Amino acid sequence: MPASGVSAAAIAARLSAVGLPARVEEHTLHMSVEAEVPESLSAETWREVLEVVAEADRFGLIATSLNGRTLWAVVRKAVPTTGDVGGPGHQR
Repeated sequence: MPASGVSAAAIAARLSAVGLPARVEEHTLHMSVEAEVPESLSAETWREVLEVVAEADRFGLIATSLNGRTLWAVVRKAVPTTGDVGGPGHQR
C-alpha cells in the first residue's frame, strides 16, 4: 500500500477510535478520509480530532443544516519522479 494509503488508513483508524467512524476513498491524486461529526462532541474530543487531522495535508469541516457536519482530510499521493520532469525544453 502506498504511503498515502497508509496515512489515510491511520487517520481513519484514529478518528474511529475517538468515536467518529471514518471512510477512506482513493482518488487520482490523493486519498480522502471523511467522518460524520455529531452535534454533541466534547471539547476534549475536538482537540483529539484536530490532532488526528493535523497529520493530513489538508482538512476541513463542512456544516449544513440539511446534512449535518462532515469532517474531511486529504493525504496527497507522492508525485512520481522521472528523468524528464522539466519537459523537452528543460536544461539540467
